[in-house]
Amino acid sequence: MHRTPAGWRFPHARTACALLTAIAATGCTQHSTQYGAGAASPRSTAAGAATVLPASPVRDVRPSAPLSAAERRWVDSTLASLSLRERVGQMVMVWVLGDFTNDDSPSFQEVRRWITEDKVGGILMSLGSPIEVAAKLNAMQALATVPLIVGSDVEPGLGRLEGGVFTPGLMQGGSATVLPTNMAIGATGDERLAYEAGRITGIESRAIGIHVAFAPTVDVNNNPANPVINTRSFGEDPEQVSRFSAAFVRGVQEEGVVATVKHFPGHGDTDVDSHNALPVVRSDRERLKHVELVPFRGAIDAGASAVMTAHIALPAIQGDSTPATLAPAIITGLLRDSLHFQGMTFTDALSMEGVGEGYSIEKSAVLAVLAGADVLTKPIDTRRAIDAVVQAVERGEIPPARIDASVRRILEWKVKTGAVARPIVPLDSLRAVVGAPAHWAMADTIARRAVTLIRDRGPLLPLRAGPRVTVVSYTAETDPVGGRTFAAEVRRVIPGARLVRVSPQTGRATLDSLAATLGANDRLVITTHVRTIEGEGRFAIAPQVASWVDATARRVPTVVVAHGNPYVIRQFPSVGAYLVTYGQGQALEQASARAVLGEASISGKAPIALPGVFQRGDGIARPAAR
Repeated sequence: MHRTPAGWRFPHARTACALLTAIAATGCTQHSTQYGAGAASPRSTAAGAATVLPASPVRDVRPSAPLSAAERRWVDSTLASLSLRERVGQMVMVWVLGDFTNDDSPSFQEVRRWITEDKVGGILMSLGSPIEVAAKLNAMQALATVPLIVGSDVEPGLGRLEGGVFTPGLMQGGSATVLPTNMAIGATGDERLAYEAGRITGIESRAIGIHVAFAPTVDVNNNPANPVINTRSFGEDPEQVSRFSAAFVRGVQEEGVVATVKHFPGHGDTDVDSHNALPVVRSDRERLKHVELVPFRGAIDAGASAVMTAHIALPAIQGDSTPATLAPAIITGLLRDSLHFQGMTFTDALSMEGVGEGYSIEKSAVLAVLAGADVLTKPIDTRRAIDAVVQAVERGEIPPARIDASVRRILEWKVKTGAVARPIVPLDSLRAVVGAPAHWAMADTIARRAVTLIRDRGPLLPLRAGPRVTVVSYTAETDPVGGRTFAAEVRRVIPGARLVRVSPQTGRATLDSLAATLGANDRLVITTHVRTIEGEGRFAIAPQVASWVDATARRVPTVVVAHGNPYVIRQFPSVGAYLVTYGQGQALEQASARAVLGEASISGKAPIALPGVFQRGDGIARPAAR
């Protein structure tokens, strides 16, 4: 084992020493990880511990970008050094939570076994604070013989890596930049903002040690009942989604991070959550050509380096209800052969019921490889999945060349993203990069331009201090902060505003008691905070709350501000004014409150439609009133 001055132990240091002379003619030297004040920033050439290739600045990660001769030699040598089982291990990405864990805790011991015994090639990093995620990734990289490639669901930004909320004081633990959703970006009508969101995502991902952004979602959300895509989409117009997706891809990849477009061949026109069951898309080839595949084609043309497959059935292509992830006609035939995609293919999580129902761990792993998957993401049992693929090769079901093609592709992107040259990220530079004021300012700009006024009968806006104002925030009981920024902004201008919180569990008796305190000259403002939750399969207001809102709106002037699902107006059509922000977070709440108060102009245009209520492109423009 090699021990750096900083104390890290790197099993792959011996490989580094053996290869450096061959690939760079520099001899084997001792490498160290910089943690001092002079540590390199993510855009500079950091001195990564036990590097196998000389550290390099941000480089082109597109499929067409060639490797240097030294890089090709590293890929060839590394591939040749791996046994069959180690090669298959490189094709597996395991899920790890970004929480703090002791090295000897059971959860980290399991991660250690995946890396040191099963030789997995990648990590799917989940929730956690930025600093803990980076530190944990460094610890995992220190265990790897071949540096790990790290992916994370960062759509459209790294804001999911938050530090948590501490009760009862509701102090927030800090976070990466929380960017508005794709649909909010689409509502601005400005694809340059999609590019900037992509850049911020790439910069912050790279700083933390994430090489693959599982973003953007390029599904065309043309089904208002879709419970899993919704605001994750740029909208329902295929051409607009294509332009915004391509811009986001360019932004991410210009920062040296792989952009992963998902969920191929299109998850937008579904009303089933694939975490729970298998959705069926009834599109024929002609519709696919002109709708679902348009954004994928645009993103691929923009140089997208990776595609994630969807757990949906597409009978028009496959001929049966086989999930697309396991269908050769879709992954190889449609994606590789028809769209000429040359990058990496990731399965969506193999733990999801959309692919798991009816398929064993072993069968889904083997079929995914046969279909054309390079990376098996989050199998329920890592060892069983690897063993199943190895056995399929040994009995001749999977050609060895098929495995080698995927592993070579994975190794190439480990080089392109800097995972090989810089497996360890300097922790002290995170505070200068992640959550930077300029990044938050861009989030505020997107939020301000996204706010869309769909309806204003009366008009009821801007909200003024004359009538008595009641602000009701509808949030899940597990969401202690939803609506608080909005309410604080209203209180700043209208100090006497009454603030009330309700949840899906609030009963009708409580709601009726609240209604009894409201007069016809009052103003009722309701903020809804409804987000997609994986596996929930629903994205709506609780029925008793929705019916109460609709009934109250018939006698009390009512404004609804929808944070999250923009389609909730269908549950209370009587409301007098309706604004949408398409997402959650402080930036969107502040922007919507200032719009309601007349302190900011309103310019957003709906990138989606709700038949009978509003059309795509609708949006009442309003100048600032004060």
